[in-house]
Amino acid sequence: MSLETIRLSQTARDQLVWLKRHTGITHWNVLCRWALALSLRDGSTPLVKEIVTDSNVEMSWKTFAGAHGDIYLALLKQRCIADGEEPTDDAVLRTLLVHIHRGVGFLHGRPDLRSISDFVKLAVA
Repeated sequence: MSLETIRLSQTARDQLVWLKRHTGITHWNVLCRWALALSLRDGSTPLVKEIVTDSNVEMSWKTFAGAHGDIYLALLKQRCIADGEEPTDDAVLRTLLVHIHRGVGFLHGRPDLRSISDFVKLAVA
């Protein structure tokens, strides 16, 4: 596995399509960043450990992380350590995928998220 390309499941793709339509946020990477942050904020370990990346949604690490790649990478490595895993490349990618997927599910399950301002309210809550 490589952190260079991030692929998502069909379920996550469908949820992201719904989120794009209902929030007006048009870029996968922006929604996935929100999803990652929301999931990492939850101290529990995600139940799903393996993700089937069977959709046509993929993005490069550079597109996902933007100018803050070092920060996202540090957060992911720290989460690996907190979860009792050595922060190898495979563990970091697995952590990224499970947290993006869990976060997308969290966002999709929130009917009160209808705009960018709703996302900001969620972030400061």
